[in-house]
Amino acid sequence: MKFNTSMRRKTPVFNYEGERAFVLTLEMELYTAVVTTALSDKYYESGNERLERIRTMIGKCNPAFVARLAVYAREVLNMRSVPLVLAVELARLHQGDNLVSRLISRIVLRADEITELLALYGQANKRTGTKQLNKLSKQVQKGLATAFNRFDEYQFGKYNRPAQVTLKDALFLVHPKAKDDDQQALFNKIVQDELETPYTWEVELSALGQLRYVSEAVKHAAFSEKWEELIFSKRLGYMATLRNLRNILEAGVSQEAINAVCEYLSNEGAVAKSRQLPFRFLSAYRELKSVQHGQVSKVLEALERAVLHSAANIAGYDEATSVVIAADVSGSMQKTISDKSKVQNFDIGLMLAMLLQNRCDNVITGMFGDKWKVINLPRTQILANVEEFHRREGEVGYSTNGYLVVKDLIDSGKMVDKVMIFTDCQLWNSNNNTESIAGLWKQYKRIAPQAKLYLFDLAGYRTVPLSLERDDVYLVAGWSDKIFDVLNAVDQGSDALKMIGSIEL
Repeated sequence: MKFNTSMRRKTPVFNYEGERAFVLTLEMELYTAVVTTALSDKYYESGNERLERIRTMIGKCNPAFVARLAVYAREVLNMRSVPLVLAVELARLHQGDNLVSRLISRIVLRADEITELLALYGQANKRTGTKQLNKLSKQVQKGLATAFNRFDEYQFGKYNRPAQVTLKDALFLVHPKAKDDDQQALFNKIVQDELETPYTWEVELSALGQLRYVSEAVKHAAFSEKWEELIFSKRLGYMATLRNLRNILEAGVSQEAINAVCEYLSNEGAVAKSRQLPFRFLSAYRELKSVQHGQVSKVLEALERAVLHSAANIAGYDEATSVVIAADVSGSMQKTISDKSKVQNFDIGLMLAMLLQNRCDNVITGMFGDKWKVINLPRTQILANVEEFHRREGEVGYSTNGYLVVKDLIDSGKMVDKVMIFTDCQLWNSNNNTESIAGLWKQYKRIAPQAKLYLFDLAGYRTVPLSLERDDVYLVAGWSDKIFDVLNAVDQGSDALKMIGSIEL
């Protein structure tokens, strides 16, 4: 046996901009890829490439970790599509116990996710036509059978739509056992296509739109009355309310209805129950800014109060803790998160940065591109602050010179406790010198040994600009305000992977 083996230099790793970078562990890479994806094209990676990378990593990771990650994504981050991907891949790769069935019964929380999972299962196994779901995995079947027992007629009826895989198809494939006579009667209704059409805002407005009216004024009055009915009946859910604020105002509903909407939007319990991603509030806020209506300001204020409830759950930092918050506004951050969304990674970073700023008493906040620029704004108006940053992003250019954040601290001799960078982690130096954030952070640690640097990864690419193995550098990933729970865990000596590993299956 040879003990004094030679040391070989590892092959250098570079990010998408050609800058020296550091690789993540397999589990950390899967975590960052999963929690930052809508399975659509990104700036440096297509949706199909991301999906294939996730599938490859699933095959190399511990199955229990993959299952826990799927539960974390569904239950904590409220993601829908990617947990199904994880479950389907586990079904294809993992045999021998009931891990997959337990996972599926855990993450299928909406009736349409039964058919979504089956359609994805057929695609993953490259089956089409009438044979796409032949030889269905027994564990998939068992997990979905349990899920079938979770929903009532309203929930089935709401999602009973023509599609590649229907609820009737799923029922015949899965053969769920009814828990009582009432549920057997419900299953019979699915088979006989007799589910009652549920009372939903989509159904009500669609039916109204198919009627003929003697004039536009009569039509407008009918829609106004219907919106008021939906509002006061409390049948309009939180997400539907957010998405329809423009429609509600333009329908000319009464002052009482607008007051009810504002009260609902800003209700702390309703905000918590809705589990909205922070950027949903930003989308609603932006949609209203061009609406000409005397109550727009009132509704915008209600949105600001709603977001403050989200921020309140973030562990605060008092005056004794000095913080620098830096938002990456480079060109690669201005890719929309999905084809159907106007929201960019850039917006998510700003939104999360402003939420964090709200909870810090001693904080410097700014943005970087070609330059690093401090922008001082009040802490209480989170959505307005995001819009102000967005308006001014051209002031710093579109490179990714995140190293300038640390260089500024060195040049000024300012000692801070925490540096928080919201970025896609593809940092580089466009100024043709040798300075890098990794090198400068080592220098800064000699000035401020207690300082910690947190990278908030918003894109989930393969690499990070600093080593996570030393020098108090930490990685947090995702688009939800729940990332701040991970931040708090890091400060308590834990991390995202330990949090995921603690989930009971």
